[in-house]
Amino acid sequence: MAIRPDNAYAPPKSVVADVTADETGVTKATALSRLGAAVIDGLIFGIPFIPCYIVAFRALIITRAKPGGQGSPNPFAVWSAMAATGGWFYVGVAAAIVSLSVTTLFVHRNGQTIGKKLVGIKVVRTDESRASLARIFWLRYFVNTLLSLIPGVGSFYGLIDLLMIFGKARRCCHDYIADTIVIRA
Repeated sequence: MAIRPDNAYAPPKSVVADVTADETGVTKATALSRLGAAVIDGLIFGIPFIPCYIVAFRALIITRAKPGGQGSPNPFAVWSAMAATGGWFYVGVAAAIVSLSVTTLFVHRNGQTIGKKLVGIKVVRTDESRASLARIFWLRYFVNTLLSLIPGVGSFYGLIDLLMIFGKARRCCHDYIADTIVIRA
C-alpha cells in the first residue's frame, strides 16, 4: 500500500534539527568560574564574622571543658556567644547587610552577584532573556535552600546539585528549577 503524495495526514518529510544553546552563540560559564564566584560570595559574607567565630568557638570550648559542661553545644548557644562578642558581631551584621544590599542591586540589574560580577558571568533565562530578581531569589535560592534543609535528603540533594555542573548542559538542579543558565557576561 503506497502513500499518495497529496495525503494531508502523512508525516512531514522535512528534516528538522534541534538547536542547542551552544549553537546560538552563547558561551556558558565554566564549572571553575561558577565555583570561583561561589567562593568569592561566601568569603564576602563570611570574613566579617571571623572574629565572632573565634570568640564564640573559644567560649563554647571553655564551657564544654568545665566540669558539668554540656556534651554538645546548643545551636542557639553559638549565636548567643557570637552576639556576646559585642562590637565584632555588629560589624559583621553591618557588613552582611551592606553586602546583601549590593548583591541585590547587582542581581536586579544584570543577574550577577558580587562574585559573579568579579568572575565575569551572569544568570539569564534559557532563552537568553534577562532573569528577574524574583525568579533568581525565589526559584534559584529560596527553593534550593528549602530542599537542602530536608533532614537526610537535603545533604544528598546538595551533592547532586553541585555535581550536575560537570554535566554536558552545565546546569545545576536550581538552574532547572528556575529555568536559567549561567553564561559569560
